[in-house]
Amino acid sequence: MLRIQVALIALCSVSSFQAVSAEESKPNVVFILADDLGYRELGSYGQKLIRTPNLDALAKQGMRLTQHYSGNAVCAPSRCVLMTGKHPGHAFVRANKSTPPEGQQSIPADEITIAELMGQQGYVTGAFGKWGLGGPDSSGQPLRQGVDRFFGYNCQSHAHSYYPSYLWDNDQHVALNNDPPVPGHASLAKGADKMDPRSYDVFKGQDYAPDRINAAALDFMRANKNRPFFLYYPTVIPHVALHVPDEDLKPYWDLGWKDPPFTRGKGYGYTPHFTPRAAYAAMITRLDRYIGNLLDLLDELGLSDNTLVVFTSDNGTTHLDLEVDYTFFKSVGELRGLKGSLYEGGVRVPTIIRWPGHVKPGSVSDRVSGFEDWLPTLMDVVGGSETVSDEVDGISLLDTLVGKAQPERPYLYREFPSYGGQQTIRVGDWKAVRQNMSKGNLEIELYNINKDIGEQHDVAAQNPQVVARLATMMEDVRTPSEMFPLKPLDTPGK
Repeated sequence: MLRIQVALIALCSVSSFQAVSAEESKPNVVFILADDLGYRELGSYGQKLIRTPNLDALAKQGMRLTQHYSGNAVCAPSRCVLMTGKHPGHAFVRANKSTPPEGQQSIPADEITIAELMGQQGYVTGAFGKWGLGGPDSSGQPLRQGVDRFFGYNCQSHAHSYYPSYLWDNDQHVALNNDPPVPGHASLAKGADKMDPRSYDVFKGQDYAPDRINAAALDFMRANKNRPFFLYYPTVIPHVALHVPDEDLKPYWDLGWKDPPFTRGKGYGYTPHFTPRAAYAAMITRLDRYIGNLLDLLDELGLSDNTLVVFTSDNGTTHLDLEVDYTFFKSVGELRGLKGSLYEGGVRVPTIIRWPGHVKPGSVSDRVSGFEDWLPTLMDVVGGSETVSDEVDGISLLDTLVGKAQPERPYLYREFPSYGGQQTIRVGDWKAVRQNMSKGNLEIELYNINKDIGEQHDVAAQNPQVVARLATMMEDVRTPSEMFPLKPLDTPGK
């Protein structure tokens, strides 16, 4: 019933604005997905220590969404929501699950992705960065899910190293000049002096994979400048390990942040780094430069005015505080939670949209939205709304983007069977949260996000009727998953 209500609301909110008329060419789409970038880690979202000039300029040229939610709290399930338009209670992938020797749990062959729908609308499609929705020989690998050109990492674990031995070029390996490759997880040599910066040189490579990925994306744009293209850019930055070239590190190192080395200790975390704060900031600034390269090329090719650019992140800042000092950077600001959590800091993400002539420069929207909304939104933008399946949970954001009034969404639902088992639903300003479900807990915390953005004051006891209504909704809006069961709801026999 709720899904029918969502469909009716989406239908009623279709704007009279026509994104693509017969007289104009279809807009290009550049969709940029950062990896583990926190809500407050861009200057336009309040960051004070990390320089992001290109993204800050992009925000001035377009719209910032202040209540936009990633698909989930970690990589693969978040990307599944994004690419399929199904919220986590209907998505096929609901948690990270490796499929050795390489890759993550694959989405099925009959799953319809944004890339496939864009292809049906005459777009050439390219993905550059980290895929994570199916290993190289699976039904979920990018070339079998609507992607015409792929370059980067298929596997999330492989992407833990920025100096690997190879990347994927479509369905073939391309060797990188890293001899030996730098592992994503390693420790200092036995007996190494942790206060000597030279002890960390072993974690520096020669051929930086993000450089290769950015160059491939630029080549894709040049090669397809005369036809509509969909460029999906799921960058690996700033996910740890802390790997960044010295030329980017130096400006932050010189600030003298009294940065204690990350030494990894007893196998904890990723590769060590002598100045982890400087490295993390440098990685985000380098990401900003890569995005500047894309935007500059759009200008050079004369494509900026006919290109929709979206920037967002797959989840919040990592919880590995010895590597990423999220307290120092105020990475999620006033929000509670980090990557792996369904509290706001784990899933509320910075999101910027630029579309000249359609999206008002310097605008801001606080409408609640999520990754499932991008599939129907992009189909509205390119004139393919009739191709969106009724199994899609997302609601097109087109009216919001072009400055028109749009009804409040009926709900936004998230579930995550990992990290203890979690479930949330947001309806208006109310947000219900369940934690530690794997231990049998079904108690609900209740927060008024408008009054308590930091989720510090549980008001469930004062609002039993609201709790009961949201508890019912959390059962009604989802289907059980055998592969990713949410205990105890999906326990056999229930």
